[in-house]
Amino acid sequence: MSDETGSETDVVRVQSVDRAITILEILAREGEAGVTDVATELGVHKSTAFRLIATMQARGLVEQADDQRKYRIGLSLVRIAGTSAARSDLVQLARPMCKRLAAETGETINLAVLVDSTALYVDQIAGESTLQPHNWVGQRIPLHATSNGKVLLAHLPSEEVDELVPHLERHGPRTVTRRATLHRQLAQVRELGYALAVDELEQGLTALAAPIRDAHGEVVAAASVSGSTHRMDAGTVTATIEPLLRAARDASLALGWTDTEDDDPLTPRRPAHES
Repeated sequence: MSDETGSETDVVRVQSVDRAITILEILAREGEAGVTDVATELGVHKSTAFRLIATMQARGLVEQADDQRKYRIGLSLVRIAGTSAARSDLVQLARPMCKRLAAETGETINLAVLVDSTALYVDQIAGESTLQPHNWVGQRIPLHATSNGKVLLAHLPSEEVDELVPHLERHGPRTVTRRATLHRQLAQVRELGYALAVDELEQGLTALAAPIRDAHGEVVAAASVSGSTHRMDAGTVTATIEPLLRAARDASLALGWTDTEDDDPLTPRRPAHES
């Protein structure tokens, strides 16, 4: 009788994936390697190694070196690694400001970045007012129906906004479903320095968000304060704007952004409450 329990606990390994990872490890170690070298280390025929490398090359994970007979790590993998490292740095650098903001407001603080056509939550700090907060980390949310999403959209060209959000689907009772209204709100976000969403993602949820910039002044993330619409009434929203903007500014400074007093994109122009 076979030991079914043992087999169930074994890690399932897909041979082609395992070999592809080994190829990446070889290239990382050697810098460059030819098909023969890879085949020898994998213990496979040259034709098998070539097919694996060709598939990886088609996805940009490896590329031909100056010596056409050898291969090296591709730009796609470099971009993936760079993006992961950048997000890790962002979370670590912004977390102290997010913790301070959670303590000041008592509400949930989320950090989001633009990924494809969604906002991806990469960090969350729960405030004392949220007894059992929903864990948003790792989840993707619609750009047009959230304060974080609107901040990320507001600093993109109009044409790119329309490409990222081709359909304005309704998620909550006050979701923006008209394109002209969305673009008008994004212009307001740029003017005010923050975005407000009330009952747009879901009934009873209010959130404010502000941009976080990198050393080049580019918006790389959005930080938000969210809570129940009942708690976050007009007065609470107004009182939350200043600490939110201060936290976003401090996080931007930590990322190398230079605060310019004459044209501070994080300074609110006037309070606003979206309808």
